[in-house]
Amino acid sequence: MSHDSFAAGMQDNHDERLAGDARLPLASACRAVIAELASSTADSEAFAAARDLLEQAVALLADKTHGRPYEGAEASLADYQEHLFIDHSPLVGMLNPLAPPIVMSADGTQVTGRVTFGDPYEGPPGCVHGGFIAASFDEILGFAQGLSGAPGMTAYLKVDYRSPTPLHQPLCFRGDIERIEGRKIFVKAQLRVEADDRLCAEAEGLFLSMKPETFDRLMRTRTDQA
Repeated sequence: MSHDSFAAGMQDNHDERLAGDARLPLASACRAVIAELASSTADSEAFAAARDLLEQAVALLADKTHGRPYEGAEASLADYQEHLFIDHSPLVGMLNPLAPPIVMSADGTQVTGRVTFGDPYEGPPGCVHGGFIAASFDEILGFAQGLSGAPGMTAYLKVDYRSPTPLHQPLCFRGDIERIEGRKIFVKAQLRVEADDRLCAEAEGLFLSMKPETFDRLMRTRTDQA
């Protein structure tokens, strides 16, 4: 995978590329339902009516075809396809209602991710759950190491929590490659509150570049499990 193709995949304008794709507003609607369910105090009748509507939606889609076709492991990470990998990421994927989503960009090897976490991501009162912070660091650093030109998988991730991370406030992750030693790609990142630049957490990680056959094996395993 080339440095340029990986960066292009990150910096692509999702809204423009997915314009007219009916999955995008559907994912946004599902994301809104999740947010409502995390904080709504509606009565049981309203919840029951909402359940009935959602069950209708599930039934509408359940008997249709399923799958997420890839054209090889590298294509799943970089190329423009109908089912682009990053579109379905649980953290940055615009088509994944589980994602906040984090909006990614890159400048050289530095990756920036901007996000506002809502009620579904709450841990301590009014604060983002630490597990989501760690997962977000893994995603940010994963994209950063991908800009090495020889991307791999997480071998080690350490997170230091410096101060509570607030819900409903714009946050900024920044990650970069620290150094490369053979197959080892060392990375680091910070998380700050945009408004006052307060440091919330720091992370460092190690990724190991993977051989193409390893990605191919993972793809075959995924196909067999589908």
